[in-house]
Amino acid sequence: MAGNSQRRNRRTSNKKGATVGSGGKRRRGLEGKGPTPPASARKGHAKNRIANAKAKQAQRRPVARRGGKGTSEMVVGRNPVFEALRDGVPASTLYVQQFIDNDERVREALQLATGRGDVHIMEAPRPELDRMTNGLNHQGLVLQVPPYEYAHPEDLAAAAFDDGEDPLIVALDGVTDPRNLGAVVRSVSAFGGHGVVVPERRAAGMTAGAWKTSAGTAARTPVARATNLTRALEAYQKAGITVVGLSADGDTEVGELDALGGPVVIVVGSEGKGLSRLVGETCDFLVRIPMPGGAESLNAGVAAGVVLYEASRHRRA
Repeated sequence: MAGNSQRRNRRTSNKKGATVGSGGKRRRGLEGKGPTPPASARKGHAKNRIANAKAKQAQRRPVARRGGKGTSEMVVGRNPVFEALRDGVPASTLYVQQFIDNDERVREALQLATGRGDVHIMEAPRPELDRMTNGLNHQGLVLQVPPYEYAHPEDLAAAAFDDGEDPLIVALDGVTDPRNLGAVVRSVSAFGGHGVVVPERRAAGMTAGAWKTSAGTAARTPVARATNLTRALEAYQKAGITVVGLSADGDTEVGELDALGGPVVIVVGSEGKGLSRLVGETCDFLVRIPMPGGAESLNAGVAAGVVLYEASRHRRA
């Protein structure tokens, strides 16, 4: 018995002590690693380097930034409402006075609103329409225009570069008449431009009047709003775009400036004051429009049209 006990003790003492397991690492190491990732995701691959370069370029030139929203607007009166609907001014709701005299203009406005399909038609008592319009003579028809979605100034240049084109942009400095803004938008569209930039303050915005003057072209020509116009112009210059200002004291006639054939921003000031000092100092060139008839100045819409034509002519040459 004693011998057997000693043999068991010897066998027990020869056993190894407790060992630390792998925790399943060996088994997991033998498992497959899944499908091979695409070339664009494999570090060191040429396609991966191209994808990284595109991502960095997108970060440098974002196009998702917006210039903010305008304010909603009310168009009042039978003729103005009819004309706004006819001219394609964006609208969300047409308010019609209860028990209104159903004349021809009212029927035409209702027909246009119904045909567009995106305008809600609501009936309201006269006191409610008086309150909405602050007592204006609405004649029983009120059209609500939603806030305009402005682009960011960088969006305009980015869209042109993405299409392989040289940017052609008009910036307005101190232009406060919405009809002038609409006329400029129309000219930019006619000559293949990429948009219009307006300052956030003390400047015309995309109101119903601007939409009407643009003759529908505002639907396809973006308007961007800049918090600071001078800084927006400097950003364009850093992107390789020439900034050309219109000035009666310009050193060069507009038809002689070859820079109009490349990437360019044309800056137009107000009819009375012209360009502000800081904006004028920021411009790469100041050009003048020759006027043998003796007129002192042109309004912004006409002046922009003249320079856009010259830019178009240079690009075709």
